[in-house]
Amino acid sequence: MTVENKIMLITYADSMGQNLKDLKEVLDTHFKKAVGGVHILPFYPSSADRGFAPLTYREVDPKFGDWGDLEALKENYYLMFDFMVNHISKQSEYFKDFQQHKDDSKYSDFFIRYQDFWDDGEPTEAEVDLIYKRKPRAPYIEVEFEDGIAEKIWCTFDEEQLDLNMESEVVKEFIKENLKFLAAKGASIIRLDAFAYAIKKAGSSCFFIEPDIWKLLDYCKEILAEKDVEILAEIHEHYSIQLKIAEKGHPVYDFSLPMLLLHSIYSSNSKRLRDWLKKCPDNQYTTLDTHDGIGVVDVKDLMTDQEIEATREMLYKQGSNVKKIYSSEAYDNLDIYQINCSYYSALGNDDDSYLLARAVQFFAPGIPQVYYVGMLAGENDIELLEETKVGRNINRHYYSKAEIEREVKRPVVQKLIKLMEFRNYYPAFAGDYTIHDSEIEEILEISWQNGKTEAHLSADFTNNSFEIRYFDQEAEEMKTLNI
Repeated sequence: MTVENKIMLITYADSMGQNLKDLKEVLDTHFKKAVGGVHILPFYPSSADRGFAPLTYREVDPKFGDWGDLEALKENYYLMFDFMVNHISKQSEYFKDFQQHKDDSKYSDFFIRYQDFWDDGEPTEAEVDLIYKRKPRAPYIEVEFEDGIAEKIWCTFDEEQLDLNMESEVVKEFIKENLKFLAAKGASIIRLDAFAYAIKKAGSSCFFIEPDIWKLLDYCKEILAEKDVEILAEIHEHYSIQLKIAEKGHPVYDFSLPMLLLHSIYSSNSKRLRDWLKKCPDNQYTTLDTHDGIGVVDVKDLMTDQEIEATREMLYKQGSNVKKIYSSEAYDNLDIYQINCSYYSALGNDDDSYLLARAVQFFAPGIPQVYYVGMLAGENDIELLEETKVGRNINRHYYSKAEIEREVKRPVVQKLIKLMEFRNYYPAFAGDYTIHDSEIEEILEISWQNGKTEAHLSADFTNNSFEIRYFDQEAEEMKTLNI
């Protein structure tokens, strides 16, 4: 199934019910018209990071189901799969073979060995300082080989996620084989996770290194072109990177929208948001919430430093059950560039504010993505957070089918579903949009038009209300959408 201009759900395989079969049942029962596509977060056997340390891409973790379950989902929804282009599990057959046979392994240059990467086998302090890091440590782990000798191996993220050597022919072949395999298994889009970290050069930031990063992106695109499968590079950084990628004809994420919308709602001022919507790419996937936190680094220079800090502080003040400590070392989270909180709770669990935020997202350029917790207007899961002491788990609640049955009956969820269905099926969203100028900073107006059909959103940030007007083709008159 090709990508459709319909809302994409983001979910784990076991977050809406216990497995992929349950997920399909829940979607078909409650959200069939509200959801057009599904990004199923990594469902492969994995040793860490809830799927993001894959042992292989050739299997579905048996606790989630099998390839047949994904095939069944594909009947009604286009699918996005993850490919962790930067790393693979320390427990994978590739690393185990390397650890056992070292230089005699066919994977001897599959990973990045410090002794080969740096001129003197070790980086200088200045070189380590240059490296773009999300965690306050040099990016390596010490590995003891079968012969008893230890070496440093490049490791950007968790100690179970070992980085791949993009200079290696065996890695290039690994990428090609697995991308083709995932395409054959039903992916309409393949997300390249941690993409900007994949290229490393001594004496550089080792993050989004040009021009090599473009060669890697083009390489992945060419592999999938014959399968008519899209790629989507996952990058959290300055918005200018997304603009660069879009200029080269690739789809991008809009990770700036979440903070900009929070700022607009907290401050009753839409100026920064409107400015961004006027220059953001058309070919993008919009987000308010994901399995990670609410991105802060993505709005650098779209908001002033003072506005960013004020928005962060307001989130902790107005948000429900969210504390700074949840984004700290105490909760296994040293990523200072994201805030751990569900989007509904970031807005104080307030239905009106939340529906306003979603209405703006659905009228923004691009295909909207809605995280499963957000689709159920979910609050912060403090119980799971405290049980695991993992900061990101505050927004990773496990919903049983019975719980979903209850949650979908809430008025806020019913209204959200109606908004999603309107976004998916009203023809104007296949046309052209206008971000209207306004002297009134509290008001944001966006229109879509396609032939006779037109839809107009007027959002009022003074009282967090909105109105949607649309052309009713049967009555041949403008009407107000009843939410």
